[in-house]
Amino acid sequence: MSESAIPSPDKIFPVSWDQFHRDCRALTWRLSGLGPFAAVVGITRGGLVPATIVARELNVRIIDTVCVVSYEHQTQGDLRVLKSVSPETLALGGGTGKGLLIVDDLVDTGKTARIVRDLLPDAHFATVYAKPQGKPLVDTFITEVSQDTWIFFPWDTGLAFQPPIREGGA
Repeated sequence: MSESAIPSPDKIFPVSWDQFHRDCRALTWRLSGLGPFAAVVGITRGGLVPATIVARELNVRIIDTVCVVSYEHQTQGDLRVLKSVSPETLALGGGTGKGLLIVDDLVDTGKTARIVRDLLPDAHFATVYAKPQGKPLVDTFITEVSQDTWIFFPWDTGLAFQPPIREGGA
């Protein structure tokens, strides 16, 4: 697998906590008529926060995880499933994911999504953000960004002074 690094500064999309929360709620509005869902499955680590927000808003009490590692900081490497869905959650989805909701923060190249889709082929797959290469693998998303855009999520950043755009700020 080839590795991709962070793009140039003009292709960075910083997302604040407020914006991310609004986008997660917008995702929930799109999902609200599609259920009911027996459980929410968050893809770790980025999918944990949106999975929690979506589960709260949909009043789903069972939250499970699929733990897939594909990024080391800002470089995409080989994929590994560290933890699959529990047997109890798998049983709720009839072994194929029917009636389950998979949630992640972003679908990028689609490599992580493909692995999770293979585990739960009949689940509904939702992400907050989608890039063109991964978009065909998800059923519902809120915002599409270009393939060469790097999203800085709120948990990736800290508060710091930002110079005005005219003075070289992002």
